[in-house]
Formats: sequence, structure tokens, C-alpha cells
Amino acid sequence: MKFQGRSKRKRTGGRLRPSRNKRRSELGREPTETTVDEPRFQTVDVRGNGEKIRALSTNVAQVADGGDTVEATIENVVENPANPNYVRRNIVTKGAVIETSEGRARVTSRPGQDGQVNAVVVE
Repeated sequence: MKFQGRSKRKRTGGRLRPSRNKRRSELGREPTETTVDEPRFQTVDVRGNGEKIRALSTNVAQVADGGDTVEATIENVVENPANPNYVRRNIVTKGAVIETSEGRARVTSRPGQDGQVNAVVVE
């Protein structure tokens, strides 16, 4: 059972009190705010036997234009629906529109989770 998205109220309007606190395995982590800069990465151990590679900063993106994919350099962040302040701070998240050497592109990957920036050209 997940507790992060549970309502604090019952359907009748009564209050729902948590039956217990979060376990260590249920805690989240601070978001990795990937900036536009020289590439820097960090590996993070995850549950099970895996690990994630987080991009702390990057200036390279794999940009898809129709059928072919090109490696382009990121110049800056133009638009970010996740948070308007991310545009000023040049933070790349999924859905952000970035200015690249190939033109404007929308990010389709999650750089803080995948460690890379994949994007599709926006006309």
C-alpha cells in the first residue's frame, strides 16, 4: 500500500490518521536538478541489485529529428512546464524545451534518473 498519495480525509469528510510512519524503504530522495554545464554524473544504489546514474549536469543531448538521431550540444533551457524558475536556473527535466545546436527540442528522458538527455525536435 502506498501512502504518499493517500487522501487525508474520508469520503464522509472525516479525518484519516496515518496508522504508522514511513519506513526507510518508502522514503524518497532529493530531486536531482540537472543543470546545463560540463557533464558530471553520480551513481546511486537503488533497491535490489541495481544502480541509477544521475546526471548532475550535462551539455549533450541525443536529438531525434524524424528518423535520424544526432548528438547535439545544449545551449540553454527555453521553457520548463515543471517549474518556471527552472528556466532561469537552466535546469533540465522531462518535458523541458531546450535550445540545441540542432534547434529547439523537447526533452523526453529523465536526466536525473537516466543520466542522459534524449529530445525530439520541436517545429
